[in-house]
Formats: sequence, C-alpha cells, structure tokens
Amino acid sequence: MKRSYPTTEPNAGLASENGNGTSGCQLPSSVRLVNLHRQGLPIFQVRKSIVDAVKRHQTLILLSDTGSGKSTQVPQFLYEAGINQGKMIAVTQPRRVAAITVAKRVALEQDCLIGDVVGYSVRFEDATSENTQIKFMTDGTLFREALSDQLLKNYNVIVLDEAHERTIATDVLFGIVKKAQQTRRTKLMEPLKVIVMSATMDVDHFCQYFNQCPTLYLRGRNYIVKVFQSKEKLSYLETCIMTIFQIHENKECTGDILVFLTGQEEIEATATLIRRLAKTLHQRDVPRLTVCPLYAAMSQQSQMNAFSTTPPAARKVILATNIAETSITIPGIKYVIDCGKAKIRTYDALTGIDTLKVSWISKAQAWQRTGRAGRIEDGECYRTYSKEEFEAMEASSKPEILRCNIAASTLQLLALGIDCRDFDFLDKPPIDAVDSALQELKDLGAILSTETPALTTFGRKMSKFPLDPKYAKIVLSAPEFGCLEEILSIVAMLSGENVFLSNNQKREQQLLAHSKFHAKCGDHITLLNVFNEFKAKDKSKRWCFDNFLHERNLSHAAAVRQQLCDISQSLGMQLSSCQSDPIPVVKCLLTGLYNNIAELQRDNSYLTMANRTQSRIHPSSVLAGRARPGYVLFTELVATGNNYLRTISEIESEWIAEVVPNCSFRDRISCGLNRGSSSSYTTNHRSIRLS
Repeated sequence: MKRSYPTTEPNAGLASENGNGTSGCQLPSSVRLVNLHRQGLPIFQVRKSIVDAVKRHQTLILLSDTGSGKSTQVPQFLYEAGINQGKMIAVTQPRRVAAITVAKRVALEQDCLIGDVVGYSVRFEDATSENTQIKFMTDGTLFREALSDQLLKNYNVIVLDEAHERTIATDVLFGIVKKAQQTRRTKLMEPLKVIVMSATMDVDHFCQYFNQCPTLYLRGRNYIVKVFQSKEKLSYLETCIMTIFQIHENKECTGDILVFLTGQEEIEATATLIRRLAKTLHQRDVPRLTVCPLYAAMSQQSQMNAFSTTPPAARKVILATNIAETSITIPGIKYVIDCGKAKIRTYDALTGIDTLKVSWISKAQAWQRTGRAGRIEDGECYRTYSKEEFEAMEASSKPEILRCNIAASTLQLLALGIDCRDFDFLDKPPIDAVDSALQELKDLGAILSTETPALTTFGRKMSKFPLDPKYAKIVLSAPEFGCLEEILSIVAMLSGENVFLSNNQKREQQLLAHSKFHAKCGDHITLLNVFNEFKAKDKSKRWCFDNFLHERNLSHAAAVRQQLCDISQSLGMQLSSCQSDPIPVVKCLLTGLYNNIAELQRDNSYLTMANRTQSRIHPSSVLAGRARPGYVLFTELVATGNNYLRTISEIESEWIAEVVPNCSFRDRISCGLNRGSSSSYTTNHRSIRLS
C-alpha cells in the first residue's frame, strides 16, 4: 500500500506545514523527522521535474552532485508517482553493502519493514516479498534474473545507480537492459523506463550509447571544499601522517578526518603509528585523537566505531579503503586526506592470472573522495600528490571489462544464447580478453569450440551457479573426488570476505586463537576447519569474538553454502564427504585453479608456472615461516610492493597430469614436472589429516 506525505508539490516546502512541523494529518514523530530530512535534501525541491522527465522519456541520465539524495529519493519519487504501475522498481548498485544500506534507509523513510514495500536482493541473500515495490539489488543479481527472463517483465522501471563505477556486471547489464527495452517496445509490451544515475561519469559517452537520451543535471549541496595539493614528492604514507597532525594541531577542534589508504595491512600499521604519536600530544592543549580503521574485513561492530558520535574534546581520524568513496557516508567528516592510490584488480589474458595491484586512482575517483569533505559543511581536501600528478591521472577509472577476466560474464551471456563478440557493450573488451575467456571456458569443459561457442551440458550446469566459472567447475567436479561437502564449504568461504579479524593490540592472543585451525597442507583446509567449528558451535557470536573471527562473514558463508548445496541437489548431485583426508579436496581445487600453480626456487621464492612471475607466500598464510613445499596452488596473486601468493595449499607435481589431463595444461607447466619428484620440500600429504 502506498504511503502519502504531507508535502506533494516540489516548491511547497515547510511553509505549508503547521507550527509543529506537520500537516493536518497526524504522523508518528519518527515519520515526521524522516519527512523533514527528505524535504531538506537538494533533490527534493525538483522531484516534480524528475518525475515529469521520466514520464516523457524511455531513458534518462540523471547527473547529480554527491550528497543530493538521488540514491534514496529517486526510487521513492517514482513509486509515489505510480510510474511503476504496480510492478517493481529495480535499483541496482555495484556493491552489496550499498544495496543493503540504501534499502534499509529507504525502508525507514517509507515507514515499513525491510522486505515489505522496500526490499533488497544480493548474491545469496534475498530480503523481498510479494509486497515489494522498490527492490534494491546488485548489478550481478539483476543480470542473473535476466537468465530466466530476458525481457525483465517483473519491472517497469530500472534505476542503474553509481553507473560511473563500471564493474563488469554493470557494463553487461547496460546491454541487457537496453535490449530488453527495445524488444518490449517492438512487441508493443509495457514500456521499460531506464534511469542511469551518477555523480561523475562521461555523459556524452553514455548518451551516445543510450540512443542520444536526454540528461538531467541536478546540483547538490553548495558546500565549498578547498583542495590542497602536495608541492613535494614524498611517500604518501609519510605525507598522510604529517597532514593528520598538522590538521589536528592547527585547525579548530570540530570536524573529523577521513584518510584514504590502500588496504588492511597499510591501515593497521598506520593506525598503530598514529596512536603511538598521539600519546605525545596528551601533555599539550589539543583534543584527544581517536583512530578508527575502516575496511571490509573488519567486524560490523568495529566498523561502527567510524560512524559513532565523536566524544567531546576529541577528534576522530578514520583510515579507510575506497569502501568510503561512494558506498557509505560517514557523519562529521570535514577534512579528507587522499593518498591517490587504491588496490586495483587486473587480469593478464596471456597467462590467465588475476593480480591485485596498488595503482593510481582516476580524476573521477579523486573528486569522489574530495566530495566526502563537503557533506555537512564547508570542508578541506589534502591530496598527497602534486597537481602535475593529478593532471596525469586518467579522467575516469578504466572499466573492469577492459582490465579484468570476463569469463564469468561470457558464460552467462552464452546461457542467454549471446556470443559476447556480438554483444552491444558500452566499451567492447579487448579481443585477446574475449579469446582468453572463451579458451578458459573451453578448458573448463563449458564449450567445445571457441570459433562457434555454445554451452555443453556441463557448461549449462556451470551457468546455474552464481560463481566464477573455475569455482563452478570445482563444485561440479567434487562428486568425482567424493568431497562435495568439503568443497561447498571452501567455495562458500572463498566467495565472501576474509573471516580472520586483525587486532594489533591483542596480536599474541589473535595468533594463538587462529593457530588452532591451521592445517599443515595449507589455507584451504584451514578455512574448512574454521567453517566446521563455526557450524558446530551453539553460541557462535561469542565463539567468534573469542577466536578473533568475523561472525557476519562466517554467517554469510553459511548462507552461501546452503544455496550452493540447493543448486547442487537440484542438478542431481549427491552429497559426499572425504572425512579427514585432505588429498581429494586439494585435487578437486586443482580442477578449476590449474593456472594458479607456483614452483619453489632456490632463494625460497616461488615462480608462477603460468607467467613466470616471482612471488612469495603471503605472511597471513599458514605456510608462511615453515619449510617451503615444492609446489603450491594459490587462489590469488597480490602485488603490494612485492608479489604475494594468497590462500595457498601444498600440492604434488604428479597430481597436475592426473587431475588436469588436457595436454595444453601439461605443456604449460612441463618444465616443473620432471623436477617435482626430487624436491626435498615435497610433503607426503597422505600423512596429513584435517586435525
């Protein structure tokens, strides 16, 4: 049932209200406060113009400054105006955290429970009902819905939010939605309205792609943000720390500081240093400095410290990854310090290896970060890089589809009967990336030919799983090795965020707690041990707290596992377990991760077999600091100063030919096979047990 609000005309404002802030109807105080908040947003004053523009046009680009309220308000404007005509309004977000948090905010403003009029659907989690009219979701979720309904008949309005982020799923979704809109128009079906929203994007490029559709530009809040650039080329970490203390000692005590850094390890090390330096300020007449790290692997309780109200006579400094760029808003921020760097995933089409590397951000990202300082009042942004370095940045972030593995999207498009070489991409992926994706799918058994790709029966089963193709192959191969129970748990753990919490203040207790789960053969079995223990505990929250584990991420992994189990059983797969023998599990992982093999070198480093990249075991691995095995299977390669192999397991060289009989695989790593049997680092896995 629709809910009406006291103010319905864009220029009515508060003048039409009674002295107590309400209209003639009596609303609960919480609803009145929410209404007042909505009316105070810049976008609220032009809502009639937005609704009229959507009524007139099939497709509309909405460009609005950060802080205008577009993400929360536009879906409500369309719903309250009845433009959806009883069908759902889909609102897509690139990140699950944004889809969930924005949905909860809109549910509050609509005075309903999440899952009623307002709901959300993300991978492995659906909080909607038959009453849902506004449905927030990730790009990938709507893409997967298109597998069973290419015309997206459940929706009359689709809002593509944060379009500038250009994830692979976003780019593919542009083409899916555009085609659905055209087909529905051709078949004289109900029209599909498409609204593309962003704060920073290449408007001309998007307009051309969407058939020269109109653009509506809305100004956000008129807070001024002064930008300061570095004059000298110094270490960005050193500059960040110096700037924090300069602001803290020389600026007025109101206003918190948000610092953008690249990752968890860097944030934790910087937080420790700042806390130590802040102790020297206690004897001087300056506010107390409270340090709050903020990154995805933290517990929800720890993350909330960044959002809490700053105590009197204190200032917060939040050290965050790019999670704070667009997905969330931290109250009280007046100063932003931007290091100009971020961890960016890139894919080598020649070797088939994904790499996470610290790289320069784009100008668009820099302005997004700058905008964080102007949400509540005038602010200041300090960039640790020079004006020349800023000018040398790319105008916008390179779309994922031009730098990442597109095998998963290629598989899903083939499930729709679409050859990705003929698909209407906003930016067509490089031909070598397309060829690499098709070759990977062929190697995995999803297609028989790269020339005329069509899904095999096995490939169609792979497309049923909302997983990267290599993980879908691992799950489908598990019954052959008699370890489906174990593989479902491991793949579920790999599909989510890190479950291990980091606490530098209790480092020894943390290491001792985590060591209880360590498996001699590596990290994959260690993850399995953690998951099995978690499921066996009645009071899981307390157990996670005592063992420095992320309860929310483990609960998410449990939900993911259940859905993967349901899909497996729907495909007729029988559950099986190898009990305490890790060999079948690691062999099964090898069926999908065959490209991720590294060989030990004389200097104790490793050389990846696919692209001969020199790497080392990541310090977080259970194999770090032990006798090095001759060969390891790794999940990802991370480049942060040095190249590190993360989430690894020890393997025997002869397993490669046994498990991956394809000749091209053997040829690729044949240089290491002959030496494998003589390696003094090889462990007899048959003596290792999960305990």
